Amino acid sequence: MNKLEEARKFLELVGMPKAQRADICCYVLLAMANMKSDMSWHEAKNDWIRIHDIIQFCNTFYGTTYAENSRETFRKQALHRFRTAALIEDNGMVTNSPNYKYRLTEETLKMLKTFQSVEWENSLNRFLMYHNKLIDIYTSKKEMTMMPVKINDMDFKFSTGKHNQLQKAIIEKFAPRFAPNSECLYVGDTIKKDLVKNIVKLKELGFEITLHDKMPDVVLYREDKNWIYFIESVTSVGPMDSQRILEITELTKNVMAGKIYITAFLDFKTYKKFSELLAWETEVWIAEMPEHMIHLNGNRFMGPR
Repeated sequence: MNKLEEARKFLELVGMPKAQRADICCYVLLAMANMKSDMSWHEAKNDWIRIHDIIQFCNTFYGTTYAENSRETFRKQALHRFRTAALIEDNGMVTNSPNYKYRLTEETLKMLKTFQSVEWENSLNRFLMYHNKLIDIYTSKKEMTMMPVKINDMDFKFSTGKHNQLQKAIIEKFAPRFAPNSECLYVGDTIKKDLVKNIVKLKELGFEITLHDKMPDVVLYREDKNWIYFIESVTSVGPMDSQRILEITELTKNVMAGKIYITAFLDFKTYKKFSELLAWETEVWIAEMPEHMIHLNGNRFMGPR
């Protein structure tokens, strides 16, 4: 491997996320260790260095073309993350000072000096014994912010965000009030598209499952009335307009159960933004007033069409 790939391997082994193993991060590590392409890792150093010096080192010894106005990218993508992972330290000066500098910690320097040697594994294990991997730190933070939700009496977790916040409300607040004893046949997550997807039941009801992106955000089935609720969770796009109704109609042309089309909003303000786009003979549910619904259907209340 060349020095760039060796640096990438080092960052992977110490637990840096993929984004912090990009070329720019590898070059930062090489510059901070004063590691030129023809040098061995046992020659690594940890002199204090500015971002300007890092850029000059990369351009001079590795033929890169980083400009001075890319300093913020170096700071945010590499240096801040390296510091969080305890790989580097700063000199404590204010960040806009021309004398603000970074260096490898003594622990990192000792570890680098053993890289690709027989002592490497012990050196790495000793470092990881006292420091959490950055990839684990980020994963734990992500898990801590996941939203628990109970679907079909089973526990799931939604990733955070307004869209999933609204889907959680649909499952926990709308369904018990307006679709009692219903089963959730489909619900997606902004990260995991098919969080719940009962393909067997959907096909049994007559669905033609082809493209995931044509599925409504939430599909509920109430067996006692043989009703299917198609619910769009709208925070910025995608209400039950005429085009959406046509798409769902095509997807469910062989479905004989009664069909109910619903657009859900987090608040009345968002509803007003989309109100002129909503198709007639559809329903509206607003999470901030969960006891009520708006029926765009003339002389009929909620029910299949």
